[in-house]
Amino acid sequence: MKTELLRFNGTVERDPAIDAWMRAHAGALGSIAEEWFAVMRRCGDEVREALHDGCPVACLGDAPFGYVNVFTAHVNVGFFHGAALPDPARMLQGTGKFMRHVKLRAGETTNAAALGRLIDAAFVDIKARVENG
Repeated sequence: MKTELLRFNGTVERDPAIDAWMRAHAGALGSIAEEWFAVMRRCGDEVREALHDGCPVACLGDAPFGYVNVFTAHVNVGFFHGAALPDPARMLQGTGKFMRHVKLRAGETTNAAALGRLIDAAFVDIKARVENG
């Protein structure tokens, strides 16, 4: 059984609302969110973005693959199809049918290489889903 892809209207190459969101979330946690969203932005020329449900979302065209969000004590780096991603470092959290996230806290060491691989894998995954219908 095929699942319809989630699609967002209004994605753009660079959304000024996301830059404003980043400025509004200044500080240690905001810096973490900005760092990892920048990694998502660099996944490819076809990356678009939108502010959705109050947080920055990275998309391939209009199909979302990742997001960041700042909470009181941590940042979530999330993946719309995270349940399908390879996670040998066991960083992903969540039990939903599709979505997973990685929690990052200020002052704690992050396995940056593994998180970078998750972001790359999420982009490759959404690209395959879009191209293969």
